[in-house]
Parts: sequence; structure tokens; C-alpha cells
Amino acid sequence: MAVNVTEAAIREIAAIVRQQNLDPETIRLRVGVKGGGCSGFSYLLDLTETQKDTDQVWAFTAEVPVPVAATAGGGRGEPDAGDQPATESFTIRVICDPKSYIYINGTEVDFREEIMGRGFVFNNPNATATCGCGSSFSA
Repeated sequence: MAVNVTEAAIREIAAIVRQQNLDPETIRLRVGVKGGGCSGFSYLLDLTETQKDTDQVWAFTAEVPVPVAATAGGGRGEPDAGDQPATESFTIRVICDPKSYIYINGTEVDFREEIMGRGFVFNNPNATATCGCGSSFSA
């Protein structure tokens, strides 16, 4: 099974890649786990250009918003009335080391923006218990 990434997570990753002026062709999203956290394992997310031969690799594509150009809307930085928001296709390659994959295969990485905060969320079918913050689990 793959580690899946939702469209909401892809849109947020695309925004981060754009904000940090990273090259979307060479950047990878590394997902993994490390020992620790209040439930035994903590999730890892990292944007990296380093990919190992032993990594599992998946690619996910979604339509993401294109930043509004300063010239749109008569120079106000706003789209003209009736304009549809511009989108572009964005592909993120997700990589995972073999040891982490044992614990997170089938996991869905999502991004949520709620009243109490915003962040990436992991829906892991292998977790037997999770902590209250959702960033650590036991398997």
C-alpha cells in the first residue's frame, strides 16, 4: 500500500515549496517515523532533495492555486470581478525509508485548517493508539 497525500495537503505543500523558492522538480516530501513522542513513535515530514535507492516513491498531483499577480485587478493585486482563480498542476514526489514504511504503509497525510489551528494530520490504519495532538502513535 502507498502512503497517500490528500489534495488539501498537496495544496499546502505547493504553497510551502513556492514560499521557500524550492524547485518542484527536485524537491521530495520525506515521510517517516522516529522513536519518541508520547505514544512511542513520532511522524516526520521533511522537504528534501535527497532520495535513497531503497526509498519507496509515490507521486501525487493536484490542481493548486496560482498566486495573484500584482498586475491583476488594475494593479491592486486582486482578481477582476468574474475572473476564475487560476490553477496549475503540481506534482509532489513522496518518499519513505523501508523501516518507516513498516509502520506507515496505508497512511493518509492530510492538511486541516480549523479554528484551533492548522497543520498536517496523519490517518494511520496501523496505529493502535494515538496521542491527543495526533503527532505520535503506537503500533
